[in-house]
Amino acid sequence: MSTDIHGGIEFRHPRAGTDCYDGEPWVKAMDLWPLYDEQDYAAFGQLFGVRNSAGFRPLATGRGLPDDLSSGLASSLREEDGSAMDDATWVTWSELAGLSPTAAPAHFVGRLTWTSDTWPPSFGQWLVPAQWPADVRDVTGPPPPGLDEVHRTTEWAVPTGTCRYEPLTAAAVLGEESHWPHVFAVMRAMAGRFGDDGVRLVVGFL
Repeated sequence: MSTDIHGGIEFRHPRAGTDCYDGEPWVKAMDLWPLYDEQDYAAFGQLFGVRNSAGFRPLATGRGLPDDLSSGLASSLREEDGSAMDDATWVTWSELAGLSPTAAPAHFVGRLTWTSDTWPPSFGQWLVPAQWPADVRDVTGPPPPGLDEVHRTTEWAVPTGTCRYEPLTAAAVLGEESHWPHVFAVMRAMAGRFGDDGVRLVVGFL
């Protein structure tokens, strides 16, 4: 079964907690989907611990929905019975900005996908450690030289088809080949006004 991400970005109203403001402390800025529309389990695992088969140390897992969640996001992150969407959690811009670009799981260095050159094509996909297992090498052949020095997706031809290698560092999983830079750009801009801890991303999964 597939898993999709839902949610949005909030900011803390600068007058929250003062006598001159009686609105919600956190205000919905926008939904996530115009900025992010992917189903990438490596990113879900790295950020939120969801579908974390690679074994990342998640940045913000299992926090649930904030007690002061804005009404604008509550309507999209709660079920009809009022319960929170699965694996709901949240993360501030301060935490995202502090994520090391070299953050990676302990035991795997990349995702490898092999597609045969036959029709209909057949596929294979593996999470691979630094030393590729023999059963993977039997299908794809040995990794090309210097692959561990490349911090972006790399494709190459093998006698049986095509290989695609994606590093599992934060820089690669959340980088320019993903939609995450759109999310980060909006949160960074808002943090310039509301502070790094005054902007957060709240998500749930279905």
